[in-house]
Amino acid sequence: MLEPDPSFRPVRTRDGYPPLEDLGLIGDGSTVALVGLDGGICWLCLPRFDSEPLLCGLLDRDRGGHFSITPDGLTEARQRYEPDTGVLVTEMRTATGTVRITDALALRPGADLTDDAPAGRGELVRSVVVLHGSVRLRVDLAPRGGAQARLAASGLVVTPARRPDLRLHLRSTLPLSGLHGSHDLRQGDSFDLVLSWGRTHRHHRFDADAMLAATTGAWRRWMTRFTYDGPAEPMVRRAAITLKLCDHWVNGSIVAAPTSSLPAPVGGVRNWDYRYTWIRDAAYTVFAMRRIGFADEADAFLGWVLDAFEQSRHPRIMYDLDGAPVPAEWEDAELEGYRRSAPVRWGNGAADQRQHDVYGEVLDCADQWVRAGGELEQPLWTELVNLAEAAREAWRQPDQGIWEIRSEGRVFTYSAAMCQVALDRAAAISERLDLSGPVAAWRAAAGKLREIILDESWNEETQTLSEHLDGDGSLDASLLALPLRRVVPASHPRVVATAAAVAERLSAGGGLLYRYLHDDSPDGITGDEGAFLLCSFWLVDNLALQGRLVEAQELYASLCARASPLGLLPEQIDPSTGEFVGNFPQAFSHIGVIASGVTLARAGAGEPG
Repeated sequence: MLEPDPSFRPVRTRDGYPPLEDLGLIGDGSTVALVGLDGGICWLCLPRFDSEPLLCGLLDRDRGGHFSITPDGLTEARQRYEPDTGVLVTEMRTATGTVRITDALALRPGADLTDDAPAGRGELVRSVVVLHGSVRLRVDLAPRGGAQARLAASGLVVTPARRPDLRLHLRSTLPLSGLHGSHDLRQGDSFDLVLSWGRTHRHHRFDADAMLAATTGAWRRWMTRFTYDGPAEPMVRRAAITLKLCDHWVNGSIVAAPTSSLPAPVGGVRNWDYRYTWIRDAAYTVFAMRRIGFADEADAFLGWVLDAFEQSRHPRIMYDLDGAPVPAEWEDAELEGYRRSAPVRWGNGAADQRQHDVYGEVLDCADQWVRAGGELEQPLWTELVNLAEAAREAWRQPDQGIWEIRSEGRVFTYSAAMCQVALDRAAAISERLDLSGPVAAWRAAAGKLREIILDESWNEETQTLSEHLDGDGSLDASLLALPLRRVVPASHPRVVATAAAVAERLSAGGGLLYRYLHDDSPDGITGDEGAFLLCSFWLVDNLALQGRLVEAQELYASLCARASPLGLLPEQIDPSTGEFVGNFPQAFSHIGVIASGVTLARAGAGEPG
């Protein structure tokens, strides 16, 4: 649970690795770092999210690399964010003293985080102070594959063996003799470390206090636009910042998660690279961020989606940060994986899958763009018309579905529903902007497809809509999203019955839901998985829209309570232990925090969802 002023707790490991719920996130709009309770940075990709990691000790504690500042005899620690910022404070206790580290990926003085311009300095700031007693601090910078270091002006020039393209410079207010060292410090003693890349600033004096103040100020100026007033407001505030940390501020793209290959579950092989942008995430993210005051981010992301679609000439389900194709998936045999959960994968093999929901995702993004006052140039509208026309037929064909199964395709109900969305939104855009198009035909096709979904996917015996359009009675939690995408109303009797069936049959206990049951819905991948958090937030929305407000509020509160003390959420929860599994932090889960909070606030005020 989010704790603004957390208690100290033991520093622990599981199989030699930090639990995901004990990691903090910092970022600068180009990349992020993950910081542990032990003062170690175990994840950092440079210069951006999808680069080869400089540090990935999270995927191999011995060979992955780390940047640690750790006191000897560490027993317990706590972490918190400076309020309304991405600046992280870690306090660590030993038997002899307490030390505090303030970490940030530094932002430029006066940076405007709403602007589509670089705000980061390309610098990691680590500011250390001994709060009381005395400590021996060990400082260790160990990039994956090793590194060479030589003395230079005010610090060290560092050349990573695997990344000779990176110009790294490590500066300190205490003397540096190499990449590994120790310092004996007493109460009141302090020192600062700055790791720089790109233009290294190595001849420039650095002032860590000023850098941290500029970074804190930039975050707090951005958060003045936050407008949410509803349940779990501190959690929604933190969710907004977390999504911003997953956003590439220049491009407007947002990664599904800033990590790769964190397993779901531990010991399994469902280890994927999420450092790319899924089109389906776009519509959900935009909708959520706009409703809490961040229209600039919403517009930037919508613009990125439309640009990426226009460049590729046909819809892809995901793109890299620049809107280019995602690299081919490959397995990295050199790394053992988080808690020895191999394989470690880079790239993503689902990038070229057939997933028909993408038609609706792109057109829904275009519709949101238009509703916010955006215009569409004729060449882009021509491509969108072609997309709507393709959706009229595509829903009949098998695909891999929203969950990206790696087995033979089926005709998924959610995919058909998103083709209905494509037709509905194309008609709405045409009418709103007075653009040419077969509006009447689109409206008719959308209406017919809605009826087909309600009739053909319905299973009379199980009294539920089905995962597949043939009405086989199997379930997946994406059926909960149909009313959220305005395909059918949440109050429709068949939707009400389906929500109840999902809540019962896909339950993992404690308000958690599986996406689907692997015995009933084989996906071509061995092993089971954890409970997928976004699905439970979808259930919150359905309950609220059905007027079951107390149940919705209780479920929402229980889901928010599962967050880490920093307010961060993973992709999945292991229902048997409550542990975080899957890539972390997961944008979709934080989208759920925001979207469901807004839905509950509006329902409580008697407003439409």
